[in-house]
Amino acid sequence: MDVHVPSVITESLRRRDIDVLTSQDDGTREADDESLLQRATDLGRILFSQDTDLLRIVHRWQREGRPFAGRIFARQQPTSIGTCAKDLELIAKCCTASELADRVIFLPLD
Repeated sequence: MDVHVPSVITESLRRRDIDVLTSQDDGTREADDESLLQRATDLGRILFSQDTDLLRIVHRWQREGRPFAGRIFARQQPTSIGTCAKDLELIAKCCTASELADRVIFLPLD
């Protein structure tokens, strides 16, 4: 989870037994966006963020053919916290890391 994701989303996922690592827990709270994306990739973790700057970095990496573990993006408005948590749970339970590699998934799913 990017540093700006509301903690209620993280807690909701953890209550649903989804393995979540926040940038705060990982010690990357102060990392710039590109470093955060690289760290998630190094750990083999999909990065969820509501940050449009990070979205631009991912698109640049895609154009350059630079691999990344995957990225899930949701706008802060009008996507609700409940919808984000539900969609993230579905992705976590139904997708493999290889299915999400080098891809951007946009929420809400419906």
